Amino acid sequence: MGIHPEMHEFSIVKQIVKSILLVAERYNTKKVAEVNLVIGKLTFLNPLRVRFFYNLLTEDTIIKGSKLFIEEKRGVVKCPSCGYEGDIMYEEDPVHHIRIPTLHCPRCGGVVEVIGGRECTIKSIKVVA
Repeated sequence: MGIHPEMHEFSIVKQIVKSILLVAERYNTKKVAEVNLVIGKLTFLNPLRVRFFYNLLTEDTIIKGSKLFIEEKRGVVKCPSCGYEGDIMYEEDPVHHIRIPTLHCPRCGGVVEVIGGRECTIKSIKVVA
């Protein structure tokens, strides 16, 4: 029995909303007008589902009706063997019809270190005092 894919987005967005409310409370804010998120492609968060759960979870809060902007960050890797730094190599999965990121260097085939694309952060919050 596995976790439903949407539960991943739901739990992350729940934490994001909780964090926004804590910041708003700290600054005695009456209304949140705008939230800017940065989401790395390697978090495997679906922006459409993030937006859906954001709207759902902010329904009865001071965040309701705020504009949500999502900036997606690409995955970036670095190869300790050849020094390559850049995009991740992907392989096609013919069974599921998706592209899967690999941890192999596109230049030399060595194992790479992920240096970007795993972030999920609140970049900024605009409030009405």
